[in-house]
Amino acid sequence: MKGAYIGIVVAFALALRVFLYRRRRAARQARDAGASSATPAPRPLRPGARRVRAVEAALGDVGLVAGREIRERIKGRIFRVGTIIMLLGVGAAIVIPAINQGGSSLTTQRVGVVGALSPSARSVVLAVGKANQDKVLFSSEPSSGAARRALKAGRIDLALVDSREILLEKPTSANNSPADSGLVQGVSQYLGVLDAYQAAGLTPGQVSRVIKAKPIPVHALTSGTKGVKQATSVIGLVLMFFMLTQYCTWILIGVMQEKSSRVVEVLLAMVRPLQLLGGKVLGIGAVALGQATLIVGFALVVGAAVGSDLLKGAEPVTLLAELLWLVLGYAFYCWVYAAAGSTAERQDQVQTLALPLSLPILLGYIFSITTVSSGSASGLFKVLAYLPPTAPFCMSALVGLGQASWWEFVLSVLLSVAGTVGTALFAARVYRRAVLRTGTRVRFSEVLRKGRLA
Repeated sequence: MKGAYIGIVVAFALALRVFLYRRRRAARQARDAGASSATPAPRPLRPGARRVRAVEAALGDVGLVAGREIRERIKGRIFRVGTIIMLLGVGAAIVIPAINQGGSSLTTQRVGVVGALSPSARSVVLAVGKANQDKVLFSSEPSSGAARRALKAGRIDLALVDSREILLEKPTSANNSPADSGLVQGVSQYLGVLDAYQAAGLTPGQVSRVIKAKPIPVHALTSGTKGVKQATSVIGLVLMFFMLTQYCTWILIGVMQEKSSRVVEVLLAMVRPLQLLGGKVLGIGAVALGQATLIVGFALVVGAAVGSDLLKGAEPVTLLAELLWLVLGYAFYCWVYAAAGSTAERQDQVQTLALPLSLPILLGYIFSITTVSSGSASGLFKVLAYLPPTAPFCMSALVGLGQASWWEFVLSVLLSVAGTVGTALFAARVYRRAVLRTGTRVRFSEVLRKGRLA
């Protein structure tokens, strides 16, 4: 089974690699054919491309900018390689625990029987073996001496002599002992109880009735999927951190590159600054949402294929909350990164801006991972769950832990939406005033002054 699980992941990676290679080869062949033909025939649009064109037509100039961003990002090698790495990482996080869990399957314990073994005693041995995840195989031995020789030869792991004595070749405490210590202790204990029943004068029917007694039901007051929820929350937080930093950095670098190459001047001659900025964040956000949906769907498919318990106990509301907060987190930070990118025009300036911008993301991520691992949220953590910069991590962690009510979740969402609207208005003002200013880095103090920049 382990080889099958590993084969699934490897086969998927190879199939995806072959698919991308064939697409690149088909694109090269199409370009070569177009170069050799004076009037190349128009190639029909794919269904995905037709949907993008429909969205562009519906949104106007903003849709045109968003479609341009979507095509550029999807065609980029960084996006494809990053997607493959994330899919492989998620697949490994699901498959490896399933393999380890599968490694704890039933072990075989060969039990030699000397003398008679009553049906009650046989039932006791089988029940103890099942409880210890052992498959018990009985073999008849003619005498105690034959059982000792079989133990030394390794043909059996333990021997029962007249249901009153257990023989072992080595103590169960030894590292190389073939006998399962749990099986030996359980059989020794319960066969002693069986002897006590017989010594008390119980008939075989009464003994069988006592042995087959069913345990009383056990009911827990809280859900037993805490570990599953914690694992799901940790995976969600890691993916959210990775995707927020990746896509927001794309916006930061993209705005800087357009400004430094003077492409933005051509674009602003056709669309307004707010339309250009809105189309950029909308297009990159659509790519981020599509990638997140692909990862979640892939995780569910792989988890179902290998029978993993990692996502089986996760409630749908937890997964939806992670996806919603990814969208809200991106909606808040994309405007901040875009405004910062409009004030820079060199790579070293971008690196200077990236660290302070990522500090709130790092704070929310580290604090949330620590809280999810401990299972309890402090008062400060609950306050951070209502602040737009840290709410995407903190509130989703509270939902995963089951420590957030519906009205607290809605209140945090409303505060994040209000904070995003205010941030978007501020970012649009900064972008409009700074994106055409070249020659030096624009400081925020200059942007915030009344009047236009010179």
